[in-house]
Amino acid sequence: MKYEVQEHLHYAGIPSWNHCPITQDVEGADIVVMGVPFDSGVTFRPGARFAPRAVREQSLIACCFKYPWEYKLADEAKVVDYGDVGYWVGAKATEFMVEDSYKHAKKILDAGCSLMTIGGDHTIPYGPVRAASEKYGKLAMLHFDSHQDSTKSETKADGTRNLSHANFAYDLQEEGCIDPSHSAQVFIRTEMTECGYNVIHSMDALDRKPEELAEKLKEIVGDMPVYLTFDIDALDPAAAPGTGTPVIGGPNSDFVRKVLRGLRGINIVAADMVEVLPDKDPSNITAIAGAAITQDIMYLMYEARK
Repeated sequence: MKYEVQEHLHYAGIPSWNHCPITQDVEGADIVVMGVPFDSGVTFRPGARFAPRAVREQSLIACCFKYPWEYKLADEAKVVDYGDVGYWVGAKATEFMVEDSYKHAKKILDAGCSLMTIGGDHTIPYGPVRAASEKYGKLAMLHFDSHQDSTKSETKADGTRNLSHANFAYDLQEEGCIDPSHSAQVFIRTEMTECGYNVIHSMDALDRKPEELAEKLKEIVGDMPVYLTFDIDALDPAAAPGTGTPVIGGPNSDFVRKVLRGLRGINIVAADMVEVLPDKDPSNITAIAGAAITQDIMYLMYEARK
């Protein structure tokens, strides 16, 4: 007797991103998902190195429906899972991660694909942002976070910089990859170095309707190529308890998804999802939120390609 097997079982098969093909042949792909299991840049709780695996696993259930979009991304876009890059151990782990993720991001972007990176901690934007800036010029950045991550990195005796997840927003605008005047940091509830970004604190953001906040962000970035970086701790810890540096007073997942839907029309060329820390959330709520929001961002990428 021949048995019919359900096409999409959440618990079966190799957990690639939403059961997409696993390949580093990106020719003809619309969106490439790349994992960076790295957390050597954290300043509090480690464990985000396990996030790419956890977010992929939860994508099997979080991303099998189209809601709240009008169509299924998997039916329209060619999405491939590139696997993981940038992982190493030892004294040069951070330098290796930055160089390796840059190399692979450059390959993916130069092939004409949009790049969705899953971290990992918030040190990982260095490589992808540099690669995207080389291809598209100076970028606007939409930075969803509770922290500004704009502390200037320290230069070590050998001339290299001591990078952490608190530095990328300062360093990358200083390098010229990002135009801070056309960039925004949203849901912020900490204080760090002011370096030209449009900072929208959480209470101010939540006093607006999601659609109004989205319109403000669209006004800021204009028609520039956009790098969107999403730290899961932008969400309130009640909605995302599994993260390294939680800060109360953030939005729920519904508010954030409405903001993202309101961003339709901006030109997102690359993005990341970072700081999911699976072992602090045995219920997987945080990884489920990370997977669903990742797919929302991928919808925006795909629509920007049309």
